[in-house]
Amino acid sequence: MVTFLAAIFVFGLLIISHEMGHFFTAKACGVKVSEFSVGMGPKLFGIKGKETDYSLRIFPIGGYVKMLGEEEESQDPRAFCNQSPWRRLVVIIAGAFMNFVVAIVLLTIFNFNVGVYKPIVNKVVPNMPAEKAGLKADDRITAVNNNSIESWEEFISFVDQNKDKDFKLTVDRNGQKLDVTLKPEFDKTANKYMIGIESKYVKGSFAESIADAFRKTNQIVKEIFKFFGFLFQGKISSNDVGGPVAIIKMSGEAAKLGIWNLIMFAAFLSINLGVINLVPFPALDGGWVVILLIEGITGKKPNEDKLGIVNLIGFSILMALAVFITYKDILKLGSF
Repeated sequence: MVTFLAAIFVFGLLIISHEMGHFFTAKACGVKVSEFSVGMGPKLFGIKGKETDYSLRIFPIGGYVKMLGEEEESQDPRAFCNQSPWRRLVVIIAGAFMNFVVAIVLLTIFNFNVGVYKPIVNKVVPNMPAEKAGLKADDRITAVNNNSIESWEEFISFVDQNKDKDFKLTVDRNGQKLDVTLKPEFDKTANKYMIGIESKYVKGSFAESIADAFRKTNQIVKEIFKFFGFLFQGKISSNDVGGPVAIIKMSGEAAKLGIWNLIMFAAFLSINLGVINLVPFPALDGGWVVILLIEGITGKKPNEDKLGIVNLIGFSILMALAVFITYKDILKLGSF
């Protein structure tokens, strides 16, 4: 039951916020929206509005906002196809934009109530470089190689880029400056270089919570691109990619660890959804962004028939990929 409710919360929040971005921006631009749907496949139930039908569908793997003139020609001045390319571009990117907004709001709530990671040692992992170098709990990290460190994210980014090279770490221990030399070790489980310390959560002001939410979002976006890079280079297996089934299971696991873990997980997924939707691939929002940018610069509309074929091919590939990932998820259910 916990897993079911957690999955409904996560999927519902991500899908509704994304589609609301498209919906409200389309309305603001004067575009007629004929349907707002949460979910895909057969309709569970629906409500008929003044000019928009609202529906909930059986498969919680997405949603859509159907606009007049989005897939067909129309002479109506409120049709999507009759708007300027820049207006259409705003409508298209609004979905992903809302995913980032939701993530920042969730992270801000998390930070304000739980705290933000500070470059302060909370725990030293036994038999790791940090313990061997003499680091202790409550040591405050102030610099690496004489370059000041302001945030925990800044520090872990340095360690990740530094890899297995020796570096000088400066810490403040009860007001005393202490320099130690460390050499990170590669952790196969985490798939990254580590020195063996855990950071401490410290509650801060609301402004600090917002600032840290932006920092976390930026860091997660960088990690997503890094993951894609490793995936294309063959450094990461397709087994490391999860789909709807994996998300449902992980939502339940996060919820069992507490509401704050679930909120953090939802924020992470929201950022993922925003980034993936902006990938310049046919049928994704990112594919439309490229097309509209070209149209806006050249002043020439693409051939609708050819564009329809390209988007159909892109959609078919995405559906095949979704089926493949879901199948892999089901096979892995017993080994999470």
